[in-house]
Amino acid sequence: MSPKLGRWVRLFVDYAGLVAFLVTIAITGSAIAASWAVVAGSLAALAAGLVLEKRLAPMPLVTALFGVIFGGATLVFHDERIIKMKLTILDGGIALFLLTGALRGKNPLKALMGEAFHLPDPVVRTLTLRYALLFAALAIGNEVVWRTQSTRVWALYKFPGTVVLIFLFALSQTPLILKHAEEEPGTGPKP
Repeated sequence: MSPKLGRWVRLFVDYAGLVAFLVTIAITGSAIAASWAVVAGSLAALAAGLVLEKRLAPMPLVTALFGVIFGGATLVFHDERIIKMKLTILDGGIALFLLTGALRGKNPLKALMGEAFHLPDPVVRTLTLRYALLFAALAIGNEVVWRTQSTRVWALYKFPGTVVLIFLFALSQTPLILKHAEEEPGTGPKP
């Protein structure tokens, strides 16, 4: 597969479920119809990844699993509240995972980041607690939005709303990360 085609396949695999959801909800305004779309788009993305890339990409796999479980339950019970609660459960689960790990003396954020950042453990604990609070706030925000606003407004909160909020939060943590970033092995002192 050519590199250019590979990029398009990667984009399709990563975003087909989300795009199908957003387009359908924008056209129909129905979370039920969008649930059909997210299930179909997610399964198509997984199939494309498996056939064309010979692998199941982790993030689309998680997205597809959540999409199929919550989208399927929405369709079976014909209740759009189920798909709307997915974001609450996902964000709340992330917050609980981070908070539980931190309270047990672990650094779950460090495990997720891997070798991306080299930070002292106390700084990672601070970031872990901050991210736990962020995801708890996003879960609460989702509950408020889907219970008080139209499905279209909720869809905008879901995307791009939460993505923008997470990006801005991550950007706000940059000074802490830069202040405490450890030197790479074999590099000289920081200026």
